[in-house]
Amino acid sequence: MAENVVYDYLIVGAGLFGAVFARQALDQGKKVLVIDRRDHIAGNAYTREAEGIHIHEYGAHIFHTSDSEVWNYVNRFAQFNNYINSPLARYQGEQYNLPFNMNTFYQMWGVKTPTEAREKIAKQVAEAGIADPKNLEEQGISLIGRDIYEKLVKGYTEKQWGKKATELPAFIIKRLPVRYIHDNNYFNDRYQGIPLGGYTKLVENLLQGAEIRLGTNFFDNQEEYFAQAEKVIYTGLIDEYFDFQLGKLEYRGLRFETERLAEDNHQGNAVVNYTEYQVPYTRMIEHKHFMKGEAVPEDVTFVTKEYPLAAQESEEPYYPVNDEKNNALYKRYQELANQQEKVIFGGRLGMYQYFDMDKVIRAALDVATKELS
Repeated sequence: MAENVVYDYLIVGAGLFGAVFARQALDQGKKVLVIDRRDHIAGNAYTREAEGIHIHEYGAHIFHTSDSEVWNYVNRFAQFNNYINSPLARYQGEQYNLPFNMNTFYQMWGVKTPTEAREKIAKQVAEAGIADPKNLEEQGISLIGRDIYEKLVKGYTEKQWGKKATELPAFIIKRLPVRYIHDNNYFNDRYQGIPLGGYTKLVENLLQGAEIRLGTNFFDNQEEYFAQAEKVIYTGLIDEYFDFQLGKLEYRGLRFETERLAEDNHQGNAVVNYTEYQVPYTRMIEHKHFMKGEAVPEDVTFVTKEYPLAAQESEEPYYPVNDEKNNALYKRYQELANQQEKVIFGGRLGMYQYFDMDKVIRAALDVATKELS
């Protein structure tokens, strides 16, 4: 190391990308400092314990992957239960299974065979007569017909994006998953589950051996941090790193409202989507149902409602708005990032893309392999 350099790597952000890179560097004998402006590790996957229940503080996180290498990797640091994500949708007092499958079609129309379901959808698509969808609404109807679109897609999507479906571009939904079988498993991946003990424990194990400083803002002492480390792994906002000099990238935000209830079981399922526009939240999660196979209290439960927000109304940016304008702006920031010899940008905010957890782990492993080899 050069004089005054204390660490091989400074990692900005203690989420999954930063934690996985830290683990790989530590395993090669590197000295690592991990900082995070929040007062906890694990980023948006953070789970806190309340009365024996693991609360998904930033919304439901269900690990799923078809990448065997990633699955084997995470199982080095945690045991996983066999939770299967099977959400429900509620619309004006009606209840439907998700994703769209034969259970949904029976609940919607009373049809009992795949042939009947296909015919019903095809008839509605033909009646709509939309050959060239001009917006998300036309695209949705042309894919799934009017009934399912109106009840299970339209309101939820408008809440999520903060715009009417007729004002959203068609490319946002290139396809909608339709299964002509009775299968409520939301994901098609080979592996699925949630860590026993919660995600925070998983990330603690990944970070074992690293120096960690929480409640620490990189930008408060940026020059000092640069001087102390050979290289920086930056997982924060890429536009903030460059002082927003080209403009701000857009995000959608979320607000979470968690309530303790003195009952055993409030909604009978971990995830229930509320698809009508008039209900301001998009979904309610009941945390104890994620803890399959673990002991949970019978006299208390915690539920969380998720309210979509514009990023400027939210404390944290969650979903990149990957439209043409923002993607073009990100490319310009990426050009600046490529000129930073000492800094590697990674993660959801550093790479301006929404990552499922397995994909962010894969990205971190790939970056670490390239950097440490």
